[in-house]
Amino acid sequence: MENIGLKRNLKARHLNMIALGGSIGTGIFLGSGYALHVAGPAGAVLAYALLSIMVYFLITSLGEMATFRPTSGSFCEYSTDYVGPSFGFAMGINYWFNWAITIAAEISAAAIIMKFWFPDISPILISSLIFLLVLFFNVFSVKIFGETEYILSFIKVAVIITFIILAFALVVSKPSLASQNIFTADGPFHQGFYGFMSVFLIAGFSFQGCELIGISAGETKDPQKSIPKAVRSVFWRLILFYILATALIGLLIPFNDPKLFIQDSVESSPFTLIFMKFFGQGLATNFINLVILIAVISAANASMYASTRTLFSMGQKSQAPKIFAKTNKYGLPIYALIATALVGSAFLLSAFSKNENIFSTLLTISALCGFIAWFGIALSHFKFRKSIGEDKVNNLKYKSKFYPIAPLLAMIFIVIIIAGQITQFDLNLINILENYGALIIFIALIIIHKIFSKR
Repeated sequence: MENIGLKRNLKARHLNMIALGGSIGTGIFLGSGYALHVAGPAGAVLAYALLSIMVYFLITSLGEMATFRPTSGSFCEYSTDYVGPSFGFAMGINYWFNWAITIAAEISAAAIIMKFWFPDISPILISSLIFLLVLFFNVFSVKIFGETEYILSFIKVAVIITFIILAFALVVSKPSLASQNIFTADGPFHQGFYGFMSVFLIAGFSFQGCELIGISAGETKDPQKSIPKAVRSVFWRLILFYILATALIGLLIPFNDPKLFIQDSVESSPFTLIFMKFFGQGLATNFINLVILIAVISAANASMYASTRTLFSMGQKSQAPKIFAKTNKYGLPIYALIATALVGSAFLLSAFSKNENIFSTLLTISALCGFIAWFGIALSHFKFRKSIGEDKVNNLKYKSKFYPIAPLLAMIFIVIIIAGQITQFDLNLINILENYGALIIFIALIIIHKIFSKR
């Protein structure tokens, strides 16, 4: 096994689409309907808007650090160097675990989508086939991965833009329907504060992947130019693909449509519901479901990439076995990929073995891990500026516009969101472990690492 390290074979266009494609998947196509159902149209849009601002703050923070020091370890490595080794170790485990879980979540969603055409097919069989397809995309050089993700993401972006245009035309042509959907029952803020807080985990899962800009920096040509360019475009993409799309969905279908709550069918997707309602169950509906399937496979593809590179970086830092830092002649961290694939498939199989809502469970776990990771980005940036000194800060090629307000506000907002989830379930040990288990493990990892590193 050769060990030539990662190769910088990703171009600026790959970086843009990886960052965009990683955050357009199950969350927006399936999760947005559930968000609309629990919070109403105004509650869902407000939650997505607030998270968009927070995520933009985080991406500008990450962009500054990644431009200064591009590495596949991204903020996990920055956490180690600027916050502390124990915090960085826990952050690396959390982020690797997060994407391994997300692989399972996305592929379980793909099995749900396939039921639209093949209602009697085994979900384990179809999930296994899709898992092998995603693995296939990742076993070659990063250039192959980049081209695959570029094509898949381009399809997703084109279809969402088309959907927004069609949805806007429908809203204009049926203004009475739009007002009726907004104010039906107790809308537009369904369930008040409770519903509003319920949306944040779902929305958080949707936004995960924007931070792939940092992971991809270690394999990108000319990162000092391509990273700032990708970061600057994030804000408008967040507005277009999340806030505007969610607002239009809320105008076209009532939030209390019972199908939005059924998460074991692609018909819970608001995109599918809108196409079925206005265009019938024909070619158009089949097409949008195919696009949703492509989006999910693309997101699983990005998840496999991110998880593998995180484990590779941990191997380089001796935070994981050194074997994970080895690469083959194509610059692929093959052992990190194998380990990630095994863990992701184990989560997927264990989820299918339980009699519960697979997608919802995996989404909750992954979303909390994602918020922990975002907290790490904000804290790392805050410490980063203090660590490098004033001279280097003044010479940064890309500088976050809102420091120190942005990382501080992001950390406060994340703490409020995580703490606020306690209002969403009955207080007992099982529910606490299910909803806060990832946070408990994260804190435990910091403590354990501190204890053993002193010996």
